[in-house]
Amino acid sequence: MVSPAFRSALCRTALILALVAGGVPAFAQESADQQTTTQVASSQATGEIVLIPNRAIYPGEMIDTGVLKPVTLLPGKHRPDAVATRAMELQGKVAKRTLLPGRYIPVAAIRDAWLVEQGADVQVYFIAGDLTISATAVSLQPGAAGDLIKVRNTDSGKIFSGTVMADGTIRVSAS
Repeated sequence: MVSPAFRSALCRTALILALVAGGVPAFAQESADQQTTTQVASSQATGEIVLIPNRAIYPGEMIDTGVLKPVTLLPGKHRPDAVATRAMELQGKVAKRTLLPGRYIPVAAIRDAWLVEQGADVQVYFIAGDLTISATAVSLQPGAAGDLIKVRNTDSGKIFSGTVMADGTIRVSAS
């Protein structure tokens, strides 16, 4: 009969060996239960969940949670850094490159949707204290909220840069 102290030490040793051997690349396998949840090996003993596409997502395509499949990570393998793990990270984002089914989604492969399209008429605001100056301009670049883009004033033809705001307007600051 094995003593409880020896069993505990043996379990700790097995866990350490599983974590150390976790440098092998991840792979997917179908689970045996009725759900079609894919399980991928990882160094996370808790069974962390990440999302993978269940079909190809092409560059410029909006990512919908309906095309994502949850993946349960198994102990023993290592998960790459900077991959999307939650639906909130992906909802409403746009693919920068082709995302293949069954593969992790790198955070660098997604971007926010454009609020301002190239060539669109935009409202530009300069605000300094109580002074507000507005003008109409044409965007020379697409941009998401927080992006610095170039615009051309429709009246004067001057080109300047401004920051895209959450409502799709452009904020210009004094330089």
